[in-house]
Amino acid sequence: MANDYYDTLGVSKNASDAEIKQAFRKLAMKYHPDKNQGDKAAEQKFKEINEAYDVLKDPQKKAAYDQYGSAAFSNGSSGFNAGGAGFGGGAGFSDFGFGGGSFSDIFEDLFSGATGGRRSQRSREPGIRGSDLRYNLELTLEEAFNGKNIEITLNKYDKCEKCNGSGAEAGSKPQVCPKCHGSGVERTQQGFFAFERTCSACGGVGSIIKNPCAACRGSGRVYKKATVAVSIPAGVEDGVRIRVPNAGEAGTFGGAYGDLYIYTKIKPHKFFERDGKDLHCEVPISIVKAALGCEVEVPGIDNVKSIVKIPEGAENGQILKLRQKGMKAMRSNVRGDLFVHIHVETPQNLTARQKELLREFDSISDTKKTSPKCSGFWEKLKEML
Repeated sequence: MANDYYDTLGVSKNASDAEIKQAFRKLAMKYHPDKNQGDKAAEQKFKEINEAYDVLKDPQKKAAYDQYGSAAFSNGSSGFNAGGAGFGGGAGFSDFGFGGGSFSDIFEDLFSGATGGRRSQRSREPGIRGSDLRYNLELTLEEAFNGKNIEITLNKYDKCEKCNGSGAEAGSKPQVCPKCHGSGVERTQQGFFAFERTCSACGGVGSIIKNPCAACRGSGRVYKKATVAVSIPAGVEDGVRIRVPNAGEAGTFGGAYGDLYIYTKIKPHKFFERDGKDLHCEVPISIVKAALGCEVEVPGIDNVKSIVKIPEGAENGQILKLRQKGMKAMRSNVRGDLFVHIHVETPQNLTARQKELLREFDSISDTKKTSPKCSGFWEKLKEML
């Protein structure tokens, strides 16, 4: 065939793969033999568009065609020049170069979502899956550091013990729905297209219970209080979602359980503030200890105390870091750091003697040495004035 493949599909040479595919789909639907029985012109057109798409969808064939034209396939490499079999003689799709699956794959992709074709024939699990549940869990910072195995109690739909979730009374069992034959859907055909909708007889379950269980009224589940074991990993952070599979509500008519999702909320701590896996705390010291230096004892989130050495001349807001004294990282042995913020407290409620000593200290002090920042500030201010 000497037709230009781009003209055959009605696209430009710069068309994208998606545009070529879309053009082919549209033409394939228009000229398909099932819709044009006995029309030789449509049959020929269908062969031409399939030949064109078979080349243009393949990057290597397309490159050869762009360079050499149809001569690149003069030996029948495209699968169309070896013969001219027609549909009327009962030729199968393979007679028209469908061995590569070009049209069959596209055609199935086109209609599998709407028809009762191969892809719509799905295997069904019994019943309808239960709902997922959410549980908000508050933890102390210590619990978040160490992790915790807990049991939580909640009210939910659980499997009926009397019928073991089947919904049928003892001695009987659900029967396959005679209308949908267990598929859960009704299929209707309108011309070339087929459509599906939920079965009106069984509600999509695929089965019918003629003798329902008295305890659960045929649903296969009952509402009751249940206890669920949950493992909270060490290092868990605020707002983390933990999934507990199959701990949600039981499904109806023997359907699978939903999942339980635990959302963590970490309570504020009296001493520590958390920043990821790092911790921060504030340690107040007197002005005398800040000037002379000292050692202070700081508690740890792991109940192990640390001795922090405050250097001489420590200033308000100065930060000291204790390595690997912070929180654990989730599912890791890595620990963060603890940052100690020094708060120098100004003396208050002084006696007359204490005030006298402070004035004496001030009078004998060389402010350039004892208070270098303060002295420098006032000197700069004098220069400005």
